[in-house]
Amino acid sequence: MRLIALIVALIAASAPAAAQSWTEYTYPEDFFSVSFPTDPTKETTTYQTVDGRSVEARVYSASLDGSVFKMMVIDTSGASAAEKPVIDHAVKTLFPGGEVKLDIEHRISRIYGRQLSILGPDGSRSMAALFYHNRRLYMIEGKALPTAASGTADAIRFQQSLVFTDDGTNR
Repeated sequence: MRLIALIVALIAASAPAAAQSWTEYTYPEDFFSVSFPTDPTKETTTYQTVDGRSVEARVYSASLDGSVFKMMVIDTSGASAAEKPVIDHAVKTLFPGGEVKLDIEHRISRIYGRQLSILGPDGSRSMAALFYHNRRLYMIEGKALPTAASGTADAIRFQQSLVFTDDGTNR
């Protein structure tokens, strides 16, 4: 009986530790916060806009247990593109060959965008959301690789953790 009690106690003690490993990171220069399961890396890259220009993009990312968590902020200052073409182009560019399983309107506070579920050509599953706000394209993606046992739940958790910190609106 004591062995069973010990096993139950060990399982109970390990569950909160896993839940507590996620940490919220705030990026004031890009006006958002998001929770990552491990310390994210930051890199700068380029992104080709709907009008063909190359612009700077910042990518915050982390991986854990067969899942990839990525937040991309693309500065489109100087562009006069409307929201729908910007987001439509981003879906085609950022998820090439993927099959869109879900594409619905999404909102965080007063910022509107789109939420997507995408089946990748390699069998991966992505939960993503895209927002065009203050001349920035925000793309958050939690991707569960085919080998990830509980990756889909973590992908959803990551995608749902995004918070805009500028109290703005895009409507």
